[in-house]
Amino acid sequence: APAAGRQRQFIRCHGGQRRQHEQQEEEVRGCSHRLARFRLYDSGMKAWFCDQALLAEGWVRDVRIEVDERGDIASVAALASPAGAERLAGPVLPGMANVHSHAFQRAMAGLAEVRGDSEDDFWTWREAMYRFVSRLEPQDAQAIATHLYVEMLRHGYTGVAEFHYVHNDASGAPYAEPAQMLLSHLAAASAAGIAITLLPGLYQWSNFGRRALEPRQKRFRSDVATVLSMIDAVRRASPGDRNVRAGAAPHSLRAVDLPELQELDAALRAEDPSAPIHIHVAEQTREVDECLAWSGKRPLELLLETVPIDARWCIVHATHMNAAETRALAESNAVAGFCPSTEANLGDGIPPLLEYRAAGGRYAIGGDSHVSRNPAEELRLLEYGQRLSHRRRNLVLGSTTKAVGTALWLAAARGGAQALGRASGAIAANCRADLVVLDPAHPDLAGRDADAISNALVFSGGDRMVRDVMVGGKWQVREGHHPLQARAADDYLRAIKRLPG
Repeated sequence: APAAGRQRQFIRCHGGQRRQHEQQEEEVRGCSHRLARFRLYDSGMKAWFCDQALLAEGWVRDVRIEVDERGDIASVAALASPAGAERLAGPVLPGMANVHSHAFQRAMAGLAEVRGDSEDDFWTWREAMYRFVSRLEPQDAQAIATHLYVEMLRHGYTGVAEFHYVHNDASGAPYAEPAQMLLSHLAAASAAGIAITLLPGLYQWSNFGRRALEPRQKRFRSDVATVLSMIDAVRRASPGDRNVRAGAAPHSLRAVDLPELQELDAALRAEDPSAPIHIHVAEQTREVDECLAWSGKRPLELLLETVPIDARWCIVHATHMNAAETRALAESNAVAGFCPSTEANLGDGIPPLLEYRAAGGRYAIGGDSHVSRNPAEELRLLEYGQRLSHRRRNLVLGSTTKAVGTALWLAAARGGAQALGRASGAIAANCRADLVVLDPAHPDLAGRDADAISNALVFSGGDRMVRDVMVGGKWQVREGHHPLQARAADDYLRAIKRLPG
C-alpha cells in the first residue's frame, strides 16, 4: 500500500510536468506558425497548403503554394510544412482557359434544337443565330456575358478568350464608341473576376472571293483600322489590369481578304509581338470544299501559306485537317482550339486529335456557343469523340501519366494559357495563381486519390465538384458560391426576355 501511494504521487507530479511541457511545446509551435505567417504577410506574400495538388509532373502530396502581392506564384514545394499557411479544403488543380467564346450565344442554348423543313447543319443553325443577334444591344451583351463568366468560374474556368464580332448596331452603323459592344464584355469580365483576352473580330466578306456581306451580316462589318482602334480602346479602358489582354480575331478565310489578313498580322506584330490572334478554320466540310473551289487549296493549307503561323495563333476548330495540314499545324507551335460540345451540337465532325498529338501538336478547349459551360465536360467529349472514331478506350495519354483525365486537364490548361497569352496553366513558380480547389465531400470524389481525382472530375459527369476558384491570387468562388451569381442571373433573365426566343 505505501508503494502504491508513492507511485500515484509520482504520476501526479511528473504527469503534471509532462502536460506542462507539452503545453509549452504547443505554444512554441503556435508562435512559430504565427511568426511564419507574419513574415509572409509582412512581405506581401500569402501561403496556402493542400494535401494534394496537380503539378506539371502529376499529383503531389503536402504542397505549399506561396503567392506574391501581384497574384503570381512565388514558390511551390511538395512534402512541405503547413506552418504559417492557410489550409485549402480539397485537391487543387491549375485553372482552365476557355479559348473560344461567343458570349452572346449563351442565351441561344437550346433554342435551335427543332428540326426545320430541310436537314439541319451548321448553316441552318447560323440562320437562327442571325435572327437572334438582330436585337442584341450592349446592355444585353453585358448581362449575358456576366452571367456566363460567373458560370464559367464556378466550373473551374479562370480565363476566357472572347472572340467578338458583333460590332455595329442593328442597322449596321457603328456605335458612337465603335468598341462599345467589346467593352461590354470587358465590364462583364471585370465584374465577374475572370481573366479575359479580348479579340475584336475582323469581318469583311460573306464568303470566299470577296462576296459582299449580306444585310444580316452588317452588324459584323469591320476593317483592319477598326480592329486596331478597338484593341487600343481596350488598353485605354484597363491600364495596368493584369486580368486583361487584347489581341485580334480575323473571323475566317471566308470573311477576311488575304491581304488584309497579312496587314492585321503585321500590325499586331509591330505593336505587341506576343498579342494572341485567333481564327476559325476548317470547321465544316462545306467550308473546305468552297475554299478548294475558289483557291485550289484547303483552308488550313492556304492560311499556313498566307501568314507566318506561330505560337501566338489559336486555330479554332481545325476539325477537317488532312495529314499534311495536321503535321504542319503541329510544327507551327500554334494551339488548336477544339470546342467539342459545340462541334457535336452543330454536327461539325471530329478532329484528328490523336494524329495531331502524335505530331507534337498543342491543343486547348473552348465553349464557343456555350451549350456547355463546364471544362470537364468539354474534355470528356474530346476523349469520347476519339473513342467513337477509333473504337478504342483511354486514348489521350500524357508523357508522365496514363490517366486520361490527368493528361487531358494538364495539356488543355497549358495550351489554353498559351492561346490566351498568359503565364498560367500550371501550378508553378512565375505562373499566375489561378487555382481550382475541388470539394472533397462530393460523392464522386469520395475516397479518390491522385489520378483517380482528375479522372473522376472529367469522367464521372458529376456537377458542383468545384469548391473554390482563385484568379490571379484572388478568390472569386468560395464554397461553390460566386458573390455575383444571384444578381447576374436576374440581369440575364431580364435580357433574354427582350430577345428573340
